Amino acid sequence: MPLSSSRRAHRAPRSESTEDHLERIQELVEAKGYARVSDIAEALALNRSTVSNMVRRLAKRGYVNYERYRGFTLTPEGQAVARHITQRHRTLSDLLALLGVAPEAVADDVEDLEHHLRPQTLRVFESLVQYLRTHPAAHRQFLEFHERRGG
Repeated sequence: MPLSSSRRAHRAPRSESTEDHLERIQELVEAKGYARVSDIAEALALNRSTVSNMVRRLAKRGYVNYERYRGFTLTPEGQAVARHITQRHRTLSDLLALLGVAPEAVADDVEDLEHHLRPQTLRVFESLVQYLRTHPAAHRQFLEFHERRGG
């Protein structure tokens, strides 16, 4: 049975750079309805020509609706990938926060981890987040255990 475009979007190999660009594009589209090369370049600390080249590649792969010199948006497939990336980012952020990682470290650690997880590992992390949220006593016990160990 062929995969739907959203299932393909989750499984297709993507570089860290591709994912970072799609994540920023989604954030910009949610904030103001479109994204521009200059906005992404600023957000990712890249030069405009690098971002422009990536946006053209993303358009060729069917992830963005791109018109030169205008703002662009995500295609349905691009939206599916961005939702997956956003959910993965949120799961890791929530997990690290629940485990007691200092807030100032969470963002950097998530950026380091998020591109290197297998789907089954992410599903385990999602379950752990849900478990810790629905079992506050177990969550407290873990945090106390961690603190006793010198956390």
